[in-house]
Amino acid sequence: MVTPESPNIVTIRMEFLDKKEFSFKPGQFVLVSVFGQGEIVLGLSSSSYQKDYIEVSVNKLGRVSQALHRTNVDDILGIRGPYGNHFNIEEYKGKEIVLIGGGCGISPLRSLLFDLLENKKDFKNITLLFGARSVVDLPFKENCREWEKSVEAVYTVDPGGETSDWKHKVGFIPTVLEEMKLKPKKKLIITCGPPIMIKFVNEALEKAKFTPDQIITTLEMKMKCGIGKCGRCNVGEIYLCKDGPIFTYAEIKEFFSNEF
Repeated sequence: MVTPESPNIVTIRMEFLDKKEFSFKPGQFVLVSVFGQGEIVLGLSSSSYQKDYIEVSVNKLGRVSQALHRTNVDDILGIRGPYGNHFNIEEYKGKEIVLIGGGCGISPLRSLLFDLLENKKDFKNITLLFGARSVVDLPFKENCREWEKSVEAVYTVDPGGETSDWKHKVGFIPTVLEEMKLKPKKKLIITCGPPIMIKFVNEALEKAKFTPDQIITTLEMKMKCGIGKCGRCNVGEIYLCKDGPIFTYAEIKEFFSNEF
């Protein structure tokens, strides 16, 4: 099944031909191949509790992603994985969880949020801040309506991207984050999205006295082979695909400072 999420994003639901059980944890990724076109790294966006299918959400950028946008029901795709580390939900128990996502970058957070809601009683509170450039570009609208019933949901679009019936925030995600005036005590921030968004989100969080250990993010942009062989994603001795893609902001600061 292919579900349009926005003009440039689709969610593809895939079932295995041999009906095998596929296990993964939120934050892990797979490589999806379109035969004759190539393969790309995609974060899994479905719940790990769902055993009948998996989902990936694809932003139309290059040759393979454009081919995936042309996928039809009953087409056969290649999958390898899952690869990488994952969001450690066991370690998050007892804390207030704040998820911050932008555009298609929310895909790993979508998977994580599904799993957090399966264990909602284990967390003090769950907050979601999610935004996009415009209302049209905001993916997962059906999910957003459901999430409003279960978590403290804050949705925003960039200035100029609102419509007359938009009832939520208007403003860039880091700005809306500052307006929320979050207190660091017992909170864990998990953020996914465009690198520029993550940069300013992290700066806003540090300004609000969050420590780098309280901030978790994903680094997926440079991954290609998924198994640490191509060398595209290495930073010093770190391979983002093997050692990540989930890191604390403290870890990111450390290995990037060592690199440069």
